[in-house]
Amino acid sequence: MYAIVDIETTGGHASANGITEIAICIHDGKKVIRRFETLVNPQREIPVYIRALTGITNEMVQNAPLFEDVAHEIFHLLKGQIFVAHNVNFDYSFLKYHLNAAGYEINLNKLCTVRLGRKIMPGLMSYSLGKLCSHLSIPNNARHRAMGDAEATAQLFSILLNKDTENHIAKALKQNSKEQVLPPNLPKADIDALPSNPGVYYFHDQKGKVVYVGKAKNIRKRVCSHFTGNNPNLQRQEFLKNIHHISHQVCGTELIAFVLEAVEIKRLWPKYNRSLKRFENTYGIYMYEDQRGYMRLAVDKHRKHMPSVYACNSLLEGHNLLNNLIETFGLCPKLCFIQKNDQPCSGANVGQCACEGNESSDVYNNKVMNALHELKQSLPTFAIRDEGRTGDEHSCILIEKGRFYGMGYISHYYNADNIQALKNYLTPYPGNDYIRNIVAGYAERYPHRKVMFA
Repeated sequence: MYAIVDIETTGGHASANGITEIAICIHDGKKVIRRFETLVNPQREIPVYIRALTGITNEMVQNAPLFEDVAHEIFHLLKGQIFVAHNVNFDYSFLKYHLNAAGYEINLNKLCTVRLGRKIMPGLMSYSLGKLCSHLSIPNNARHRAMGDAEATAQLFSILLNKDTENHIAKALKQNSKEQVLPPNLPKADIDALPSNPGVYYFHDQKGKVVYVGKAKNIRKRVCSHFTGNNPNLQRQEFLKNIHHISHQVCGTELIAFVLEAVEIKRLWPKYNRSLKRFENTYGIYMYEDQRGYMRLAVDKHRKHMPSVYACNSLLEGHNLLNNLIETFGLCPKLCFIQKNDQPCSGANVGQCACEGNESSDVYNNKVMNALHELKQSLPTFAIRDEGRTGDEHSCILIEKGRFYGMGYISHYYNADNIQALKNYLTPYPGNDYIRNIVAGYAERYPHRKVMFA
């Protein structure tokens, strides 16, 4: 038995909107055998554009029952049935949310007549309910009213049942089928084509534009996890509706996938990615010349339009590094803003320090430049050699003088001991400190995969 459902609401997501009307047609596989419909008082204003679309006004629902008053009957109508709707995840998420709020829990198998229409009647220009009804000569004199759309969906479902010569409906209801949880516009073939390897995946909209980039240790498993649950959040509902196609890139390791994801988000700027778009180090070591001509070093928060001489993950890291430079090169702790009180300078050259004017700016600035040169020289150059996409290759990531250079794949038999020769096999990518940090952290955890260069 099938419960063919349509609802009208005050907005697009369940957690912040109410139901204004609900209709349920119980279908025995041949015809509708029972109907239920009711207006519902959503206990909130119906927006003017919703009123214009549905014709349901605030006055019409003023004396209608609250959802909690009809929840018991709705629950028992749906219980044990297969839940069918046009764009099923919208209706299901609303009813699941509001039934749960009323104390009832549903977990039903679902069928989406949008998805079924694409499979059973491929090649149509549109699979909206209105267009399908027009194409199939299904009458609907009450568009955007719950019973009008539910009756039209029931007739559409009867046609789909009769035309389903390849058993798409039965396949969609199988325990291991992903059909009922997939976004309405995403072909299942895209999911079937996904591998279980590490890599990066891309969600595309109707025009082919990338709207989301993700990374995974197991591409298929991670992609499917996006479609589980019935979160009524507006952003998620919009996100799922806009997924029309999935592509992917297999990577040798999860580390390569991490790096490639960061690179691709910066390159493509996808609509639904939030993290990594504007990643910036919190702190940096900055250098500037004061009014007396002395070069000064300071740890400060990231400045968008001023490049740092060294990026730091924390204030503590920056201070530790500056203290080391002060001790090694005889820099002034006051001019480096490490000592901030009015006491005499605590540097090594007490009484002869630059902050007291006893050391010329030329001499002191030479120390600063030597310190920065040593700092840059001490930045590591190394490669991470790890598993490849196939058994006869390795993945390789190159960090040159503390900066991410690029990555790629090299032959299993290639001896990656010459940095210039190695670069011929790698693809250069724009880097940032996020990438540098994750590669450096990986090198610390797995030192046996690290190849050092002089």
